[in-house]
Amino acid sequence: MDSQRLDNYLRAHRKNSGLTQEEVAFLLGFDNANLVSRYEKRQRMPPVQTALAYEAIFGIPVAELFAGVRQRIASDVRKRRSELTTRLQAEDPKGIAAPMMNVHKLRSLANDESTVTNQNTAAS
Repeated sequence: MDSQRLDNYLRAHRKNSGLTQEEVAFLLGFDNANLVSRYEKRQRMPPVQTALAYEAIFGIPVAELFAGVRQRIASDVRKRRSELTTRLQAEDPKGIAAPMMNVHKLRSLANDESTVTNQNTAAS
């Protein structure tokens, strides 16, 4: 099993860069460092635009900056992917096109799972 990751590593990367919260706030276009502090303390989740700005500031992919969040989301999606696969396999499709569509969906779900698994293995 994967080790538990922190929701985000914003503070660690900020400290490593030598920037203050105020300087990061400026780079993010904020008037003050309040939100930066809340994000670092994991009290708030930044919107995608801010997460992408953090990526630009630190040169670290969003998936790494928010490793714990990514890990949790990937686990949830894996569970739902498995459930959807089971549902699709159990369906009694109507018409000729429906079975082919389910085959396509199942193949896509299997391919997506193997891609994510390979990415997670490489990131570990």
